[in-house]
Amino acid sequence: MVPELNESAPATLEELFRRLSERAETMPKRLRQCADFIAQYPDRVAVSTVAELAAAAEVQPSAMMRFCQELGFTGFSQLQRLFREEYARNWPDYATRLTNLRELGAESPAAMLAEFVEAGRASIEKLMTTVSPEMLERAVAVLGTAPLIHIVGFRRAFPVACYFDYAFEKMRVPSFLHTGVGKLNTAHALREGEAVLAITFAPYSAETVAFAESAGKEGLSVVAITDSLSSPLQRLEAIPLLVSELDVGAFRALSATFALAIALAVAVGARRENG
Repeated sequence: MVPELNESAPATLEELFRRLSERAETMPKRLRQCADFIAQYPDRVAVSTVAELAAAAEVQPSAMMRFCQELGFTGFSQLQRLFREEYARNWPDYATRLTNLRELGAESPAAMLAEFVEAGRASIEKLMTTVSPEMLERAVAVLGTAPLIHIVGFRRAFPVACYFDYAFEKMRVPSFLHTGVGKLNTAHALREGEAVLAITFAPYSAETVAFAESAGKEGLSVVAITDSLSSPLQRLEAIPLLVSELDVGAFRALSATFALAIALAVAVGARRENG
């Protein structure tokens, strides 16, 4: 039965993905394919037609329409509007970001520095409320006992992934940084008992999500550093460490992310040192 229109439609992406996680297991096969694809590639919903999205998910357009109605939307356009609003808010192009900076009046380098310092300070303070102490302890336990830690993170997350590899090497923690050089698939390097540290932020890297998904299928534990409940890593039963960076004119720094990375790396090193 089609649910009442509009009244039950999710108002935010976090609400949408929470509803997906609750209903995915009970959905018919084709609707579940739609759910899995949208969870893995949320950025494509904002820029695709219903036919393109259905083809990518390997279902009929009618199945995609039923999927939208199952979640309470009037149709695909209402679902897409939710993603487009999020897309426009979080992922403007660089020309738009520079325009936003000028509108803030942060044209001088000193003013710009002050803006980023303040955003970084606020982001680091917020980190104490977004990272669960229980999840952090679980992450350290998993990474602290794994014979090898696979590190994966692309685009904005790549500097963080490189830092982890550097820190682990200095502390003699066995790790392997997957860089994607040559677009080679390195998921075959995963072995039983090892762990994966996956890092991705909106718009989420499809390569990172696919790698974490491969690790999950092989039975490896996955620790995810990501930014929200709507992250596709959330559906992989990863251990989530959530970090939210405040932006300056839609430019997001990595202040809080690096604070978390340093704390996690040192904690893992200390756990191994203590046996």
